[in-house]
Amino acid sequence: MSRLLDGRGDLGDLMRRARLIDMAQRHLRDHLPAELGEHMFVGGFHQGRLTVITDRAVWLTRLRYEQARLLQLLHELPGFAAVTGFDFKVRPVRPPKAPVRQTRRLPARAADELSSCADDVEDPRLKSALKRLASHAEREP
Repeated sequence: MSRLLDGRGDLGDLMRRARLIDMAQRHLRDHLPAELGEHMFVGGFHQGRLTVITDRAVWLTRLRYEQARLLQLLHELPGFAAVTGFDFKVRPVRPPKAPVRQTRRLPARAADELSSCADDVEDPRLKSALKRLASHAEREP
């Protein structure tokens, strides 16, 4: 495995590129204000330009103001002297929506029917399940 990752093949090149991108992201985040750094991600490097991704336009605006300083910080890292600028992108992160919970109600009359069925059943597990289900009924005050 180490021969594949450290070799001169496509996978080795990909791993080196991933390490460089990770190093750039950590270095930039360390030198940005904390609230800005947690919204900044390095997406890649192509033709001398580093792609910087953020989750909201407000953070992108702040990153644009920091462009010159970010470029200077990147040039401190080995392997990033060729970076000439940035491509900024906004990629909103949408949290998964929890399904709407539908609460079901059991009328008192239905609970009475379940209880009477439970009284006629001989199987103890089924009898217990029917009684538990009947206990969830709405009781009138």
